[in-house]
Amino acid sequence: MSQVVSDQTPVEQIEQVLKIEKEAHITWLKINRPKVMNCLNRPVLHAIIEACKQLNEDKETRVVGLIGSGLKTFCAGADLTERKGMSQAEAIDYISLIQRAMRAIETLPQVVIGAINGSAFGGGTELVLCCDLRVMVQDASLRLTEVKLGIIPGAGGTQRLPRLIGLSKAKELILTAAPLTAQKGLELGLIHRVVEEMPSEGSDFHEPLLTEVSNWAKEISTAAPLSLKQAKFAIDQGYDRDIEAGLALETKAYLQLLNTKDRLEGLAAFAEKRSPIYRGE
Repeated sequence: MSQVVSDQTPVEQIEQVLKIEKEAHITWLKINRPKVMNCLNRPVLHAIIEACKQLNEDKETRVVGLIGSGLKTFCAGADLTERKGMSQAEAIDYISLIQRAMRAIETLPQVVIGAINGSAFGGGTELVLCCDLRVMVQDASLRLTEVKLGIIPGAGGTQRLPRLIGLSKAKELILTAAPLTAQKGLELGLIHRVVEEMPSEGSDFHEPLLTEVSNWAKEISTAAPLSLKQAKFAIDQGYDRDIEAGLALETKAYLQLLNTKDRLEGLAAFAEKRSPIYRGE
């Protein structure tokens, strides 16, 4: 199944700025503005929010992949050409919009894998931080450049990065606007897998990266979807609570699964020495 959300701006009416493609239990969100390095303008952000609304109700999708078009840039952040013409009130509205788009991705019930096909700057890096897992091509880099532009990360970078890699290292990357390579990201635990294979020239999307993420998503999708959902919920909601509150939340999430058909299927499959068939019920 394939669905397309199109930009409504006059210049890009014929472009498909966010491609939504489904294969088995995986749904791909593909940012498709290669001429402007996949910058996040308002139509793209609205499209992301709308796609996430649909995914929240999608019981077939177990993993969501997020990738940018082309071979060099995942996402160059906010569309500065659009931002340049905004009034102060419009700029504040834009910040609210981009934060809502980030939270829409972050709070999806499915596992979200960021497929970083090229360098990510500013809001592009913040988009990566909203994902549960991250796969990155070897020659790409992440960079929060905002302090060099007279602002600060405004789409969650100052909050999510310290939670992911620790306060001290996050301060270094944000305050110096230093780039983070794929290998360094791997060492810090921010990046989970690095793809070294190069794609064919002229490809619209980074095929080796798509393959790597698709294979990982297929592996993840063999787990019970309700278990994935509750495990993600327990981790995200319990992370910065004290241990007793976290354990209580974990128990609550566990109890959500006790009367599910998938739990019984998992037990039966184990006893019968076969692969389980989970239906999200």
